[in-house]
Amino acid sequence: MFRMAAPAQFLVHHPYAILFGIVLAEQLGVPLPSVPVLLAAGALAGLGKIGAAPALSLAILATAIADLVWFEAGRRRGNKVLKFVCRVSLEPDSCVRRTEDVFSRYGPRSLLFVKFVPGLGLMAVTLAGAFGLKRRQFLLYDVPGAAIWAGAYLAVGYVFSAQLERAIQAVSHLGLTLAGLVGGLIALWLLFKYFQRRRFIRELQMDRISPEDLRRRIADGEPIAIVDLRHPLDFEADPRTLPGAVRLDTNDLERRHAEIPRDRDVVLYCT
Repeated sequence: MFRMAAPAQFLVHHPYAILFGIVLAEQLGVPLPSVPVLLAAGALAGLGKIGAAPALSLAILATAIADLVWFEAGRRRGNKVLKFVCRVSLEPDSCVRRTEDVFSRYGPRSLLFVKFVPGLGLMAVTLAGAFGLKRRQFLLYDVPGAAIWAGAYLAVGYVFSAQLERAIQAVSHLGLTLAGLVGGLIALWLLFKYFQRRRFIRELQMDRISPEDLRRRIADGEPIAIVDLRHPLDFEADPRTLPGAVRLDTNDLERRHAEIPRDRDVVLYCT
């Protein structure tokens, strides 16, 4: 019988409260990793230290509460909430587009698996609210999705409980050396993403036109071609468009590019 490592011992003393709190916080958007906690809880269930059913129930409840908060925020505040969620994302330039693509392809069924895709879970539940999904239909897919997500990691921890505990013990011997190495790698990756985003923004700023400048040029009668590149879900939520704009999906650009005039300045806009 091997001795439990410190992280697992801490979880044993307050298992259900910690599991519920960490899962709730992460699903609300706090940068706390819940997957290691779910794996540890599954391992403890496999060792007979806690109950598997209560652990799964609490994880589902915490996830459903957080998702309902973001769903309601999306219903009530729409684009403002989406912009906020995207602003705090590590991939703010593509988070909405990727989530919209998944949601438009699979509909509410995407809620069954989207939490396994990093960065899309929070955006998906917010989008579901912003685009008018009924609350009952949302819960019909979101709760099973929470069960699949939490249950999968709990099951992995349960099946490999002995191996996970030995791995925790082995890692604990490396102490601060391993922590420093992991922390350094994470810091380098975040720094890379920061400079990548700054470069992207600089490239955009070189070719941007403000709404006021566009309105002035239209009023002056300048020949300008306007292309509305909003995602179909965005257009469905707000079908208003600029006068004379050509409606194109980015996926149709190659097929329909001939519809864009070549004898004038072209203004592209999206959400």
